[in-house]
Amino acid sequence: MSLVSIPLFFGANQFFQNATNGANCTNTSGAASQPQQSGDANGIPSNYLALYKKAGQQYGIPWNVLAGIGYVETHHGQLKAPGVSSGENYAHAGGPMQFIPGTWATYGVDGNGDGKKSRYDPADAIPAAARYLKASGAPDRMRDAIFAYNHLTSYVNNVLSWAKKYASGSFNVVQANGPDCNDMNGAPVAPNAVAAKVISFAKAQLGKPYVYGATGPNSFDCSGLTMTAYKTAGVTIPRLSDDQYWWGASVPRGQEQPGDLVFFEYLPGHTGPGHVGMVYNPQKGIMIVAPHTGDVVKLQNYKTYPGGAVGFTRPTAHNGHNGPTKRL
Repeated sequence: MSLVSIPLFFGANQFFQNATNGANCTNTSGAASQPQQSGDANGIPSNYLALYKKAGQQYGIPWNVLAGIGYVETHHGQLKAPGVSSGENYAHAGGPMQFIPGTWATYGVDGNGDGKKSRYDPADAIPAAARYLKASGAPDRMRDAIFAYNHLTSYVNNVLSWAKKYASGSFNVVQANGPDCNDMNGAPVAPNAVAAKVISFAKAQLGKPYVYGATGPNSFDCSGLTMTAYKTAGVTIPRLSDDQYWWGASVPRGQEQPGDLVFFEYLPGHTGPGHVGMVYNPQKGIMIVAPHTGDVVKLQNYKTYPGGAVGFTRPTAHNGHNGPTKRL
């Protein structure tokens, strides 16, 4: 039994992503659903059960997952051990949901509005746990989020075992390792055969790891992905993002099409942008991109990318020189 909440944010997502077929999308529409309770849930203290359900609704976390954590950590506050009702255990965790001070300082909430945030008060600790899971990827990546709560695969499995017991009928959490089906579906038709081939290749690489300098077939960096995708469609473009930026004709913002390139991070003193992705669904602002070390090729929203896009280009409308590019 674990009594420690460990504030780990790096590694969990990659840990579970490596076990998936990244090319398949995941339907996350029901990730925040609140299941009916089973007979086993009658064993949860009534005040805790009400708090699990309230926090589940407020944060979009299945209430029974919160209950699973509550049981594994402290038997819903009933465990007679140091750090449950007062004090701390050997790892400095305290309260029914076992928060360490640093994590509590970041995610603690005043759940009952009494003007205090106490990790020993279930009315505060339970919604704080929901908030922590939300920040760690729940409900769309629930296994990642539970893994962040306590960095043990056995802990994740134990929590989910209790979560299933507390829900009536079948219950399975959502673990979206690959792209969300909402982003995959409804993309505009590629404007031409070349763009169709480029998009098809890039989609097939979803889930493969980012490796600096890699151009496939098992890993890519950002410009390695775009260059290789166009190469498979019979179009040769430069290797690096700054050169790719000056290669194709500039596309006015709002007129980008699937297969166009979208650029970011044009820093002073550089010859061009340092990051590039491929437009997939311009209506939703979705690109296919190899983001950075520690991540994988994935779908990402370029309209909300920090700093914003610095421009779009269409490699199939190459100028015949390396810039400055003409506008379409």
